Amino acid sequence: MGSTSSCCASTSPKLRSSARSRPEDSQEEPEKICEEPSYSLQHISDRENGEELNLESNPSDHPRANTLFLSKSQTDIQDKRKRLYVNHHHGTSRKRYSSCSTIYLDDNTVSQPNLKFTIKCVSLAIYYHIKNRDPDGQSLLDIFDEKLHPLSKCEVPEDYDKQNPEQRHICRFIRTLFSSAQLTAECAIVTLVYLERLLTYAEIDMCPGNWKRIVLGAILLASKVWDDQAVWNVDYCQILKDITVEDMNELEREFLELLQFNINVPSSIYAKYYFDLRLLAEANNLTNPTEALSRERALKLEAMSRLYEEYKNLSKTSPQRSVSVDNLTMTRWVPAILS
Repeated sequence: MGSTSSCCASTSPKLRSSARSRPEDSQEEPEKICEEPSYSLQHISDRENGEELNLESNPSDHPRANTLFLSKSQTDIQDKRKRLYVNHHHGTSRKRYSSCSTIYLDDNTVSQPNLKFTIKCVSLAIYYHIKNRDPDGQSLLDIFDEKLHPLSKCEVPEDYDKQNPEQRHICRFIRTLFSSAQLTAECAIVTLVYLERLLTYAEIDMCPGNWKRIVLGAILLASKVWDDQAVWNVDYCQILKDITVEDMNELEREFLELLQFNINVPSSIYAKYYFDLRLLAEANNLTNPTEALSRERALKLEAMSRLYEEYKNLSKTSPQRSVSVDNLTMTRWVPAILS
């Protein structure tokens, strides 16, 4: 037991420092320390920093990482900013700016985005993904290849993976799905998060031959995760008449596996994508119609803010409890009609 304790004392960092501080053991202890092998253990903070650096390369998981669509649009945005600068100084800009007496606001907020405007922004982000894709990167997986899994009975052209779609075609495809399935604007932002997460995890790019099925898979997953009343796969088969339920099930299963079943979207990630979409829209002169802030509109915004604060305070003070069907008592919120 004595030899064991002395061995432990020679290898313990704390006991080594205390041994060096005692003058009476200064002649014998250094020789024992030199004879023992040194072990370098990684500190837990080093491991956390390493994981944080890995997360920073993935914008769909880290709030400080730049979104992929905003990075891929920088080249085109710089040219458009130059044209906007010239138009502004020549008096051709239609954008209205707020002043001390008049404030212009739109109806697009982070908690309640405008559906039409958000779909346009998401389609523009997808357009830049396709246009500025890596020519040497991996583009097609079989599950997303429209040639192998067509969305309609119409024959796919031979150059289906060569011609880039226009932004309005992408917007029409997304708007059709959202309108038919009655999805919300928040679901469109979550769709973009899942899309970029897929591109990062699977290390693929969007191209003319796979963008429709990638977008369809992201919308299918986002509608089930975000909305309380999820859309069934068979409902999408009624929207896209020529696709089968088996194909939709396989698309959803493969999409989840490529995402490594990571479907969590924190509020910080959601907010980052929302504001980056607004930056993208502003750079492309895609603005939501604004109106001057009137007294009635200011009171409406104040009422909405007060209702949100009351709901937040109530959720903190009253924890949710499970109830049986026999004694079902639930708090019902009456929607406020503000006119």
